[in-house]
Amino acid sequence: MNEQELRKKLASLRSEHRDLDAAIDALREAGRRDGYGDQLQIARLKKRKLALRDQIAVIEGQLLPDIIA
Repeated sequence: MNEQELRKKLASLRSEHRDLDAAIDALREAGRRDGYGDQLQIARLKKRKLALRDQIAVIEGQLLPDIIA
């Protein structure tokens, strides 16, 4: 992938990460209202969110390589 494609992919992953935050918050709020939260679904979303964070870190590493001082 070239730099432009990596930046596009990075933006997409960050957007999905934010969307998962919103979905998790909505499920938690629904659980508070009705006394029943879908903990399994929340756990799955959190796992996906962690995987996205790892992918984001990899792409950021490719875009901003370490500089040895």
